[in-house]
Amino acid sequence: MSVKEINSLKKNPLEHEGTTIVSNVTEGKNSNKKAYIESYGCQMNFADSEVVASILHKEGYSITDTLDQASLVLVNTCSIREKAELTVRKRLEYFNSLKRNKSDMTVGVLGCMAERLKHKFLEEEKIVDLVVGPDAYKDIPNLLKEAANHREAVNVILSKEETYGDIAPVRLNSNGVSAFVSITRGCDNMCTFCVVPFTRGRERSRDPKSILEEITDLVSKGYKEITLLGQNVDSYLWYGGGLKKDFEKASALQQKTAVNFETLLGLVAQSYPNIRVRFSTSNPQDMSVEVLKVMKKYDNICKHIHLPVQSGSNTILKKMNRQHTREEYFKLIDSIRKIIPDCAISQDMIAGFPTESESDHQDTLTLMDYVKYHFGYMYTYSERPGTLAAKKTEDDIPQRVKQRRLSEIIGKQREHSQFRTAEYIGKTVCVLVEKTSKKLDTQWSGRSTQNTVVVFPKGKYKIGDFVDVKIKECTSATLIGEAVRYSKGV
Repeated sequence: MSVKEINSLKKNPLEHEGTTIVSNVTEGKNSNKKAYIESYGCQMNFADSEVVASILHKEGYSITDTLDQASLVLVNTCSIREKAELTVRKRLEYFNSLKRNKSDMTVGVLGCMAERLKHKFLEEEKIVDLVVGPDAYKDIPNLLKEAANHREAVNVILSKEETYGDIAPVRLNSNGVSAFVSITRGCDNMCTFCVVPFTRGRERSRDPKSILEEITDLVSKGYKEITLLGQNVDSYLWYGGGLKKDFEKASALQQKTAVNFETLLGLVAQSYPNIRVRFSTSNPQDMSVEVLKVMKKYDNICKHIHLPVQSGSNTILKKMNRQHTREEYFKLIDSIRKIIPDCAISQDMIAGFPTESESDHQDTLTLMDYVKYHFGYMYTYSERPGTLAAKKTEDDIPQRVKQRRLSEIIGKQREHSQFRTAEYIGKTVCVLVEKTSKKLDTQWSGRSTQNTVVVFPKGKYKIGDFVDVKIKECTSATLIGEAVRYSKGV
C-alpha cells in the first residue's frame, strides 16, 4: 500500500516495569504554571507522559524537572507488579510531606494504577487530587478545574477508539536522537497473569497517516531513530478505526485496504531510509514470517526482536493462556535465525508462576539454552488483583523458591549474554551515538542495530552520529571498541 493510498483512508463510522523519568523544561504560555511528571513502568507509559506534557503545554503549563518549582505533580503509574505499585505509594508519601508546606500543590495519579484502583485512590491516598486512566488524558484540563474547586476529579473510562494520534507529543528527557511513536493501544491477549487488558482496554490501532506525520516531524527535528510502540505491535491492524476484534464486521473495502504491521513497517522503512526503525513489543503468536522478511529487506530496520516467552513449560504456558507452545516458539526462533541470522532476540521471563514444578522450571532453563537470548527482563511472579490467575489459582510457590528459580534464570541469562557479546569481538558494528558513557565522560555510548550498548572514545564524533566501531572487548552487557570511521548508513 502506498502513502497516497494510506492518506486516502477514512475513519470507520462504526462505534467501536519500573524506572523513573522527569522531564526536561519546556516553555508554556504562563511560566507561573509548572508541572512535574514522573513515570514508571513500560515504554508506553513514558510515551503517554509525552502526550500528557503536550496537553498541559496547551493549557499554559511549562514542564519542569525541579519538583520544588511545580504547582502540579503527576505520577504516571504501572500495575504490572506489586513492587511497582509500592514504589508509587512511597513517592506519594514523599509528595505528602512536601504538600504540607505547599498547600497549593496539586497531585495527580495517571496510568494503569489509576485505572485499576479508580475512585479508591482518593480514599487510600488522601493527598491525591485527581485520578486519570490511560485513555482519559484529554480530560485533564477539566479535571484540574474540578480539583481546584475541591470536587472529585476522576476519569478512568476506557475508550474503544482513543489512540492520541491527533496529539503531537512533547519529547521528555530527550537526547534528540531517539523517540517513541505509539502505533497501538490496549491488548486482547488476556494472559492470566497480566493486568494490561483491564487497565488499558481492548486493542485498537492508530491511523497510519498520523504515524507517518509524527515520524516526518521527528525527522525534520533531527531524530535518527524511532521505535514503533505498542503492547503488541505485530497485531497492528488499521481498517479505518475501531477495535481489532471488530475487523470482521468491517466492510469488504475496509478489509481489502486494511494495513497490517508488516505493511506499516515496510512503509516506514521505505519512506525514511536514513532513520533507524525499531519496534516493541512482539508476541510469539502474532509475529509472522512476513514481518521477518520485511526486516531482512530493509537495512534500516534494526535487527532485534523483543519476544517475551514467560515460561519454557507447555503446562505453565497453557495456564498463563499464552497462545503458543514451547515447540511453536522454537519454530519461530528457527525462522528468525534462518531469515535474519544476525538478529538479536531478548526475552521476558516469570519465575514461580502458580503450580510451577521443578520440571517446569527446568523446561524454562532448557528453552533459554536453545535460544541463548542476548538479554532479558526476568521477574518473580507477582499476583495482580483482578487477573484470572489471581481469581482462579492459589499463589502456592514459596517466595524463597521463586527467588532461587529467578536467580538460576538470571545466572543462565548472564552466561548467554556473555556468549552473545563475545561473538562481536574483532567485528565492526554501526553505532548510533546517544550520550556520554556513565562510567567515563571521555567515551560515547550508543547502540548497535542489535540493541547492544557500545562504548568508545569520543574523538571527533558527536551525539547523533552513526559511527563504525571495531569491537576490542566486552562485558555481558556492553561492547567496548575503537571508532573506525563515520558510518555510511544505519
